[in-house]
Order: sequence, then C-alpha cells, then structure tokens
Amino acid sequence: MKTPRHVIAAALAQRSLGNVNTPKFAEEIAAYLLSEHRISELDSLLRDIMQYRADHGIVEVIAISAHSLTAQINNDIEAQMRELYPNAKKIIITPELDATAVGGIRLELANQQLDLTVRNKLNLFKQLTA
Repeated sequence: MKTPRHVIAAALAQRSLGNVNTPKFAEEIAAYLLSEHRISELDSLLRDIMQYRADHGIVEVIAISAHSLTAQINNDIEAQMRELYPNAKKIIITPELDATAVGGIRLELANQQLDLTVRNKLNLFKQLTA
C-alpha cells in the first residue's frame, strides 16, 4: 500500500525542524522518491513540507523578482509575513532572480502566491482588453 504524501511530508518536515545535513537530506528524499517511483510528487511534497514547517513556526517564502532584493524590500516582506503568520518564530526569505518578471515581485508560500510583477499586470491588462 502506498504511503500517503501528507504522511511522508510530515515525517520529512518534522526531521527538517532540527539540525540536518541539507545535501544528504536532499539525496535521501530523492533516493526515496526514485525507489518508490514517485518523482512526479516532488513539487507537491515540497509544498506540503513548507506548510508543515509554517504550521510549526518556520515560514518560508520565495521572493521572485527581476532585480536583487534590497534590505528594505526584505524588511517589507518579513513584515508582511509577520502579519500573515503572527506566531512565526523564524521567517526565511529565499530570493530568486527571474528576468521575465520585468519588475515588481512575486511571493510564493506553501499554498499561497502574491504576484505583483509587471509581467503579471501586463498579462492581466492583455486579458481585460482581449
């Protein structure tokens, strides 16, 4: 019988709350998914792990923008996350550069996304005028 994804995610997330050797941990997850023929579940599993960690006080947000984030922008993101997650013990902001964003920022959390990029606004405008 196949172990439900949320059970796997909870076990991995619980383990990740402590000190882990990140590269070794990533290899173990990859090996498990390969051996169980569940590679297609990787993205969903990672979102489940992020949600579990957020529920336990470690909020992770991926900040995607066309340009490097300034200290002020990082502070603004952290303030927004503290409003969304008032019980957060730790907020981890992972910046990602994406030139196709053109400008602005997209914040991705476990089960939420806030897209304030110029690309998204242009696409919205395009949909409204079509």
